[in-house]
Amino acid sequence: MSVQSLALIENWPVATAAAAVVRADGTVLGSYGPTGHRFPLASVTKPLAAYAVLVAYEEGAVELDEPAGPPGSTVRHLLAHTSGLAFDEQRVMSAAGERRLYSNAGFEVLGDHVAKATDISFGEYLREAVLEPLGMTSTTLDGSPAKDAVSTVDDLVRFASEVQAPRLLDPRTVAEATSVHFPGTKGVLPGYGHQNPNDWGLGFEIRASKSPHWTGTSSSPRTFGHFGQSGTFLWIDPGAGAACVALTDRAFGPWAVEAWPVLTDAVLREVRG
Repeated sequence: MSVQSLALIENWPVATAAAAVVRADGTVLGSYGPTGHRFPLASVTKPLAAYAVLVAYEEGAVELDEPAGPPGSTVRHLLAHTSGLAFDEQRVMSAAGERRLYSNAGFEVLGDHVAKATDISFGEYLREAVLEPLGMTSTTLDGSPAKDAVSTVDDLVRFASEVQAPRLLDPRTVAEATSVHFPGTKGVLPGYGHQNPNDWGLGFEIRASKSPHWTGTSSSPRTFGHFGQSGTFLWIDPGAGAACVALTDRAFGPWAVEAWPVLTDAVLREVRG
């Protein structure tokens, strides 16, 4: 099977784009563009970083409910954007667990916490724990675990396959990470405004009933993933049994708000048959 709807990307107002659709077993159902081209991921870095944190958890280096970040916050709060930290600075905006405050700063605190616990820089830990075992040889993190990874569609296909059928982590850990934490928490989804609730797992955003949203109108409520301000996204739809990765070289904006759901709905129609 080849997902023909990826050809819709030809009409996107971007200079360079690549995409793929993949099943849990690693079968690529279709691809578009230079899938080996390296793109800045922006916040699609976060699921990769979260996976490394979960490896550290399973190895016993950290506990999900141990203190990390501002007073009252834990590793779990940081992963779920409920630590109370502001978006891009280590300033406390609310008590832990009260609001879903999307926070790059929280992921940077998280990276420092894991680095201290393992005595390895977070970028190196990510490489050893996730990237190398999955064969993601074109992916690097030099900077913030919130936003500074660079990768390819080919590498993210490997990651999307792993998350759908975990080998590096216990499947129960991944199921927990892709379930809602701190349910009922309100907050702003960057680019899409206030959501009530603004559901999130551990490093993965969960679609649930959010509207508007960057996935499709036909996406399962269980769909999870992330998008990035560099014009990138990765979603995994358990209802469809497939994942889609799209990377571009144009910053997120109105073009993406319009184009991404159209592509997603077209892909899901094909995948579901």
